[in-house]
Amino acid sequence: MAFSATIPFHGNSKLLSNPLNTVLKYPTKLLPFTNLKSAPFKVQARYASKSAHIVQVPVIQTEDCFTEPLNFPNLPAFKFEEYMLMKANHVNKALEEAVPLRNPIKIHEAMRYSLLAGCKRVRPVLCISSCELVGGEGSLAMPMACALEMIHTMSLIHDDLPCMDDDDLRRGKPTNHKTFGEDTAILAGDALLSLAFEHVAAKTRNVSAKRVVRAIAEMGSAVGSQGLVAGQIVDLASEGKDVSLSDLEYIHVHKTAKLLEAAVVCGAIMGGGDVIEIEKVRKYARSLGLLFQVVDDVLDVTKSSKELGKTAGKDLVSDKATYPKLMGIENAKKFAGELVGQAIQELAYFEDDRAAPLYHLAIYIASRQN
Repeated sequence: MAFSATIPFHGNSKLLSNPLNTVLKYPTKLLPFTNLKSAPFKVQARYASKSAHIVQVPVIQTEDCFTEPLNFPNLPAFKFEEYMLMKANHVNKALEEAVPLRNPIKIHEAMRYSLLAGCKRVRPVLCISSCELVGGEGSLAMPMACALEMIHTMSLIHDDLPCMDDDDLRRGKPTNHKTFGEDTAILAGDALLSLAFEHVAAKTRNVSAKRVVRAIAEMGSAVGSQGLVAGQIVDLASEGKDVSLSDLEYIHVHKTAKLLEAAVVCGAIMGGGDVIEIEKVRKYARSLGLLFQVVDDVLDVTKSSKELGKTAGKDLVSDKATYPKLMGIENAKKFAGELVGQAIQELAYFEDDRAAPLYHLAIYIASRQN
């Protein structure tokens, strides 16, 4: 319990301001199909309490965000860069083995082109770190970590298509459909999605069948019509329209945060986490996922395409709602500080040494430059 400042409060965020089990509903005014029914979505993050019992966490000043690495004097000592490089190398090796180049050559080339493109492997590392946090060996979560990266890559391939966000650049390279054609890109995404579930079911070792099934269900929920797809359809429907902060939060909780949440929760499940541990990391991940998108929105309007490895200013051109657009850049940075504080708060339950990677991952996401 190393931290000693009070979490700041952002009144406009349902994620931060609502009690446990508060229901977030679909912003139905944005849905293009009026016959679709709204379904409840339960927010699992706790609001900043005004009671006598206040959990102490770091305050991140606005001017510190996104300019240089954030420093907390009481943070557990940890060689974060070495850890990330080591874990990413392990993940890259496992992904290479999971998707060998074989017949039909073209589809496997397309799958590998996007899956093996250089990136930091944040989602797989979150999954492995969460597994280790609850006492499991990282190898227990490796198939799940690879599966989550397959799903993430699928979402990027499909998101870049002309019928979606229509982008030409991803991870510093031409997008999949620009290289292989739209038809092959769609099929490559489909193949990665199906392989993700096959890979977890077939390759997971030394984890009970009950836990494997539970993790697969968690992963499926994150990517389906209650998760990533929900965020994507509402995002598409919102282009060029007036969108509230509440609507925007709904989009990004589903489109971005749900898969990051699945990474952390599935890692804890595979590692043998109990109910309390799994819910703690779920709350951590929910704030982390929204943080990731807030930072992404800020970077989109403050960095170049070369720096980002993808097309900069794309949201502005397509008239999409973003946090800087609705709140202003400085308020978006402040909100990011509040989210990283909320995420870190949940880690106080765990031993500092085991939680160190997740502490530093939260700070890394808040301070990343691309």
